[in-house]
Amino acid sequence: MAILVDEPIWPAHGTLWAHLVSDASYEELHAFAAAAGIPRRGFDHDHYDVPRERWHDLVARGAEPVSGRELLRRLQVAGLRVRQRDKG
Repeated sequence: MAILVDEPIWPAHGTLWAHLVSDASYEELHAFAAAAGIPRRGFDHDHYDVPRERWHDLVARGAEPVSGRELLRRLQVAGLRVRQRDKG
């Protein structure tokens, strides 16, 4: 069970963004994010959006860097993936 973070490659609002997820539970994810000072408003159904400026800090706190493909695979295997069409 791990907290995962992909590469900050998603452009928006003048910066690049990464995704922070748990492959165990949303509770684990929310606890990690709160301890790292990430506001709850950054949570988007199954992940937190985090700016690239926070990436190294999250890895130093224990987030495992993975590719976007690996992050998605592990989220799906854990049964925690919320599909776009279900985000309504």
